[in-house]
Amino acid sequence: MKEKPAVPSRFLQGAKVLIVEDEPFIALDIAFGIEQAGGVPMGPATSVTEALCLVEENWPDAAIVDVDLPDGTIEPVLKILHPHVPVLVHTGVGLPESLQRIYPDLPVFSKPTPAAVLAQNLEARG
Repeated sequence: MKEKPAVPSRFLQGAKVLIVEDEPFIALDIAFGIEQAGGVPMGPATSVTEALCLVEENWPDAAIVDVDLPDGTIEPVLKILHPHVPVLVHTGVGLPESLQRIYPDLPVFSKPTPAAVLAQNLEARG
């Protein structure tokens, strides 16, 4: 008897996930991980301005964001999204102390965290 091929878990089925990341390969990897989990990637946005435009056009169900972007820190995006949708921070520099004080419960993942791990953590927070 043949075994059925493994089907990827679809735990984010239909969820719109905002991706804010200015490093192209990391952004594409995260988008692929969201798709594999059944989610719909929004973006990736490569700047705070672009992220804010995406949110204004279509409210996300969740978000994975970098901290430092070409036009500033992610703080304006966090102000809009948190605590209304699950947000994960994926960064190479950590969360600045000023943002840690404002968002002490915000989960922070160091780069590079596999996209599947980020997607699973979004599902657990949703």
